Amino acid sequence: MQLRLGAFWVGLAVTFLGATLFAAPPDAESLAGRWDAIVVANDVEVPFPFGIEVEGNSVKGSFFNGERRITSTRGELAGDVLTLRFDQYATTLEAKLKNGKLEGEYVRTRDAYPFRASRSSGEPAATATDVPSIAGTWITSANSRKGEKAWRFIARQTGSSIEATILRVDGDTGTLNGSFRDGRFVLSHFSGARPLLLEVTPRKDGTLLLVLNKKTELRAARVDSAAAAAIGVPTDSGRHTRMKDPSEPFRFSFPDLEGRIVSNTDGKFQGKVVLVNISGSWCPNCHDEAPFLVSLFEKYRAQGLEIVSLSFEQAAQLENPERLRAFIGEYGIHYTVLLPGEPKELADKVPQALNLNSFPTTFILGRDGRVRAVHAGFPSPGSGRFYEEAEREITEHVERLLAEGVSSF
Repeated sequence: MQLRLGAFWVGLAVTFLGATLFAAPPDAESLAGRWDAIVVANDVEVPFPFGIEVEGNSVKGSFFNGERRITSTRGELAGDVLTLRFDQYATTLEAKLKNGKLEGEYVRTRDAYPFRASRSSGEPAATATDVPSIAGTWITSANSRKGEKAWRFIARQTGSSIEATILRVDGDTGTLNGSFRDGRFVLSHFSGARPLLLEVTPRKDGTLLLVLNKKTELRAARVDSAAAAAIGVPTDSGRHTRMKDPSEPFRFSFPDLEGRIVSNTDGKFQGKVVLVNISGSWCPNCHDEAPFLVSLFEKYRAQGLEIVSLSFEQAAQLENPERLRAFIGEYGIHYTVLLPGEPKELADKVPQALNLNSFPTTFILGRDGRVRAVHAGFPSPGSGRFYEEAEREITEHVERLLAEGVSSF
């Protein structure tokens, strides 16, 4: 009897151990939904929303930039390890699922951010009382390598919830989201790039103290105030970069992704209005601009518009431009894309321009090949009317130059 009982317990233990060791891996379906995520960049925790979708055996993850989704191009759940590849950024998110939480890292070309996430409760945060209103446009102090002395801080607010961005000459920070708590607004943003934690404290004199990533402090004043005038005027994107000799045609001669040399003297550009766009698939603001350029090309191509993207890429991408190909596919780009060199070679490869230091920058050429306007940078939709103005200004330049007609030259 004792022998039979001993065998019973041994068998039960083996069964339990086997079930533990060979338990079924997590079901991919269990990942689907919204997650509250955090990356750690330069020792600063940056919270952000993250979404996971499951379709059959396919797993997709998405970052968010306002209403725009940045979705993985490949993904899988192998055992309890989730791997998501974002080819358009040449980045990988790998995280282990344990006790209903994800923990791992987000790997970029030169660095890796620790990553963790837990399921979003879906419940709105408690609403604070006595919330000050900071909605509107503010002028902030700045001291950038591009010579800027002022930026814009643009905020939209509903009660204690806030959505905002900081707009520089090369573009904005992406859409930051947050709320008011403990006497200040706390906002953050991560869309697979440009992680930012922003703390905004209203001051008694009506100004704001902005602290970026626990380190950089900026003072902000309402755009129409004397305090804002004292800070300075944000750099004009239409005047930041100019041509050394406006009477000369804009020249370029670089290989495309198949190695064929494409030049401004080629027949396809003669008598056309041409946008020469300085870009790079690594550049978040270039991702912001790409959908607009695609729509502009589709609308005006038949009327004589050509777009040439000079995509400056890191050395590894020049050898094998996988990220750039994914960038082209992501936005459905059908205009000309060339590979001039690395970002550090910008001034050498485009020597006709003065103060060319913003990615992106767009040169607008008339039918005679001369530069008629230059637009530095490009804001995202998070910049509101400034985003709309950038689209309108470039579109109006194109329409005016197309209307001049080929016969004028």
